Amino acid sequence: MKLSFITLLFAVFFTTLAGCATDHIITTNDGRMIDSETKPEINEETGMIEYEDEDGRKNQIPVDDVSEIKER
Repeated sequence: MKLSFITLLFAVFFTTLAGCATDHIITTNDGRMIDSETKPEINEETGMIEYEDEDGRKNQIPVDDVSEIKER
């Protein structure tokens, strides 16, 4: 009984923890799909979309090159 309760507790914890990490997919006009670890943000001054890739590197892509941004 105690073991099944602990197992259930860990399952709920890890499911909740996994739900906190939200990835985004940036689709470009030429069909490329870019995974983003953070929510992409538009820099109005530069006209670029800024995002962080899977390796933690910060990247930019022109707004005109992006057709869609989806939350995964």
